[in-house]
Amino acid sequence: MANIAPKVSVIMPVLNEEHHLANAVKSVLTANFSGELILALGPSTDGTNPLASKLAKADKRIRLVENPRGLTTVGMNLAIKQAKHDYIIRIDAHSEPNSNYISRGIEILEETGADLVGGVMKASGKSLFQRAVAWAYTSRFGLGGANYHVGGAAGEAESAYLGIFRKSILELVGGYDESIVRGEDWDLAQRIKARGSLVWFSPELLVTYWPRSSWTDLVRQFYSTGVWRGELTKRNLSRTSPRYFIPPALVLSLLVGSVLSLFGLTIGWLPLLGYMAIVLAVGLYSRLAPVPLVLATMHLSWGIGFIIGYVRGAAGTIDRSRVSK
Repeated sequence: MANIAPKVSVIMPVLNEEHHLANAVKSVLTANFSGELILALGPSTDGTNPLASKLAKADKRIRLVENPRGLTTVGMNLAIKQAKHDYIIRIDAHSEPNSNYISRGIEILEETGADLVGGVMKASGKSLFQRAVAWAYTSRFGLGGANYHVGGAAGEAESAYLGIFRKSILELVGGYDESIVRGEDWDLAQRIKARGSLVWFSPELLVTYWPRSSWTDLVRQFYSTGVWRGELTKRNLSRTSPRYFIPPALVLSLLVGSVLSLFGLTIGWLPLLGYMAIVLAVGLYSRLAPVPLVLATMHLSWGIGFIIGYVRGAAGTIDRSRVSK
């Protein structure tokens, strides 16, 4: 079965991805599949859209869909509506699936009877800072140990990274929720599971992911993600993993400790000193100098965002780390 090229529609939301788009497209077109690659083009401010047009002219499998609002969920839904095939595979423009990702992913979908299958986000970096961010992504101390970050045994999953879908399930649940800016994958997986369908994780499926490469972009990304996680937690508390509450608990403990220290209570320094000791120890273990800064940025930006999102909601919060260039 490995030599059978499945008919699939690969859909890729694209915004300000001039430096990654060509490699992402190449990784799809050289995979073992037949079908189409739909690029949902947002209003990029770099050279992304001219590059996409050039790539489409060079390969008839590529189709372009305009996404003037620029939101990922909107672009995905536009592409899904135009998809010709029964299998839908999401690939982001800053990621590159392994050569067997598509063909093996469809096999696993059929073998398990799942409606959604996901694999491992294999974070990678080029600069020292980006390598540190990638290391933090794959560390249980960095993002909480979800299987799609750190790997694990195949089995039923809470959510899925990117996703290999049956088009029929996407039509049944109404596609992506366009009111959501971050956390759309988690929300979609919960609605699929609510229909009694299976969401499956497979460590065989690897996708190289290129994370943010600057500190300011990392702050923007994790603050926005935290805000939306707070909003989604408030919407669906019963399905929320306990690990999501660790960063906001950290932020609150540091805040309480700071207040106590202002009143001269030395015990107030314990949360800060304890956290700094752990972060520095993990940094020494990683052998990457920026890791302590990266971890603190991820934890605190996400935690502050979560509290704000849970209290006031996420309306108007957009991740501009790939928008403002």
